Amino acid sequence: MTPHDLPRTDPRGLDRLRADLAAALFTVDGVDDLLGPLASAALHREEPVPALRVTGPGSTAPERATLVRLFVLGADVARDEADRALATLGVDGARHLGLVRAAGHGADDPVRALVDLRPLRVDDAAGSVDWWLASDLGELATGRTLRTDHVLGVGGASTTLAQVTIREPVGRVLDLGTGCGIQALHASRHSGAVVGTDISTRALAFAQFNAALAGLGPDRLGLRAGSMLEPVAGERFDLVVSNPPFVITPRAAGVPAYEYRDGGRSGDDVVRDLITGVGDVLEPGGVAQLLGNWEVRGGADWDERVGQWLDASGLDGWVVQRELQDPAEYAETWIRDGGATPDRDRAAWRAQYDAWLDDFAARDVTAIGFGIVTLRRPVAGAPTLRRLEEHTGAVRQPLGAHLAAALAAHDWLSRTDDAALAGSRLTVAPDVTEERYLTPGNADPDVVLLRQGGGFGRAVRAGTALAGLVGACDGELTVGQLVGGIAALFEVPAADVAADVLPSVRGLVGDGMLVPVT
Repeated sequence: MTPHDLPRTDPRGLDRLRADLAAALFTVDGVDDLLGPLASAALHREEPVPALRVTGPGSTAPERATLVRLFVLGADVARDEADRALATLGVDGARHLGLVRAAGHGADDPVRALVDLRPLRVDDAAGSVDWWLASDLGELATGRTLRTDHVLGVGGASTTLAQVTIREPVGRVLDLGTGCGIQALHASRHSGAVVGTDISTRALAFAQFNAALAGLGPDRLGLRAGSMLEPVAGERFDLVVSNPPFVITPRAAGVPAYEYRDGGRSGDDVVRDLITGVGDVLEPGGVAQLLGNWEVRGGADWDERVGQWLDASGLDGWVVQRELQDPAEYAETWIRDGGATPDRDRAAWRAQYDAWLDDFAARDVTAIGFGIVTLRRPVAGAPTLRRLEEHTGAVRQPLGAHLAAALAAHDWLSRTDDAALAGSRLTVAPDVTEERYLTPGNADPDVVLLRQGGGFGRAVRAGTALAGLVGACDGELTVGQLVGGIAALFEVPAADVAADVLPSVRGLVGDGMLVPVT
C-alpha cells in the first residue's frame, strides 16, 4: 500500500531507529548544542555551509554529527559512519524503512538520505517529549525545485498553528490537512483520539510513519484520505485544527500546483468554505482553529468579506490579521517558495509572475491578508462573539492559553451586565505593567499606558479614572466600590465615573488584562 519512495512502518525497525536516535542525542537540544548559534542561525536561513563545517571530521559527537549531515543537510556519509550512528538499526535496516539508499556494501561507500528526518520537541502541560518527524527532503538537500506532491516538514505556518492552538483536554480532535502529521502529534498529547485527513496519499504515508515512530497506534491517531471535510462527514469533534492549502494560486499553464499549499480552487474559496462549513463537524462548545489567506477586493476593508464568512458560519468567530501583502509581494513569496527564481530561469519567473498578477486583477484584488482564525460552535443559541482585528506586531508565543482565557473572559462578560460587573472583584493580570509619560517639570503624566507583556502585547491608553481603578484592582474591593471611591476623590457623580470607565473595564477583561476573582 505504501509506494516505494515513502518510509515504511515496520514496528521492529522503528523501535531500533527510535533507540538509535535517542542514544545519539539526536534531539532539538542535542542538535542545537552540536551546531552552536552561528551554524543554527545560518541553517534557519537555508545556508548549510557552517553546519557542514561543524559536523565534519573531528566532531565531538560523531554519531550525532553523522545523523545531522545525513538527514538534515542531505549530505552523503560513508557507510561505516552511518552504521555507527544507527548502531542497532544499521544501514540495511534504514534501507528497509525507506530512509536511505546505499551505493554498495563497502565501508567507504556513500549513503544518502531519501527523507528529511529531524527532531521535534513538544513542551506542554503534560510535560516535555522528544519526537522525530520525517518529511520529503527540501531544496537545501536536493538542490532541485520541489515536486508538486512534496510533503512538507516543520515550517513557519505549522509552527504558528501549533503555538496558537488551545491545549485543553478534549475527547476527539480533527487535524484537517494533516500533512506529515505535525498538528496531529501535538493534539495526541491532550485528547482521547485524533483523526488526521489529507488529500495527499504521500502525506498520509509520512503521517503514518511519524505516528508509529512516536508510538501512537491507529486507535490514538487514525488517518483518512479525502478532501476537506468529506472524510469525516456526519462526525463531531471537540477541536478541529487546520493548516489548509490556503495559498492563492492561479490555475494557469506553467504554474505548478503544490498539494501541500494549493487547494485547487479559485481565489480564497478554500478558506471561505472551511470557515463556513466547519461548524458541521463541531460538537456544541467545540473549537476550530486554522490559518488562512483572504483577498481584499475593490478597495474594501480587509474584514468585510471575512466578516461575511463569519456571519454565514453560525459560529462564534475571532479573526486576527497578522500580515497584509500587495499582489506583487504575494506572488514573489510563493513563486520563490516553489523554488523558482529570476536567476534560474528568467522567462519562467516572468510567466508565473504574470499569471499571478492576471489572476488577482481578474477579481480586482488589491491586497492579500494572512491570519489566525478561531471559531466556536455555541453550546446553545446564537453566536455572541464576532471579533475581527489586525495585529501585525510581535506576540508572545505560545498563544493558545491566552486565546482560551480570552474565550472564557468573553463568556463571563456575556453573562455579566453592568450591575453584576460593578459587584465583581478584579485583579490585574501579572503580565500587565503601567507606563507613564510626563513632560519634564510636570508632576502629572500626560499619557498613561497599560501594557500587556504576554498574549498580543496590547497597549491601552488609560485616563486618570481608569488608571486609578486598575491600580486599585487587587481583588479586595468590588468595581462599584472602586468607582465610588474615585467619584468621591474627584467630587463627581459615581454614575458619571461608571459610564466613563466600565466600557474600558470590559475591554480590559476581554483582553486578559483584568481577571475576575472567582
